[in-house]
Amino acid sequence: MARDEGLEEILREDLGGMSGLMEKAMFGGWAWLLDGNLLCAARDDGMLARLGKDRDGWALDMPDVVPMISRGRRMQGWVRAGPSAFGDDALRRRLVDAALAFVRSLPAK
Repeated sequence: MARDEGLEEILREDLGGMSGLMEKAMFGGWAWLLDGNLLCAARDDGMLARLGKDRDGWALDMPDVVPMISRGRRMQGWVRAGPSAFGDDALRRRLVDAALAFVRSLPAK
């Protein structure tokens, strides 16, 4: 999987260099971790957002947002937003904010 540098830059701007944020290559793309916990990622097939188990229903009702599949398995609590979803500033911000809220509820690693 190739990286999407345009999406990476958009996410960098959305996340605004907050404290405890780290970037690293993961998922065949580029990922962000907050206090050591995976938050979101950018890949050539879309934006991954960690919303938490049983907290992703609202997102899956949005156009171009689907469950994240890894090695043929659905990853509970993760969604993949395609270009029309992550290209919608309001929807992308809502996904990022929901991911931040969930990951902030986890203990730091």
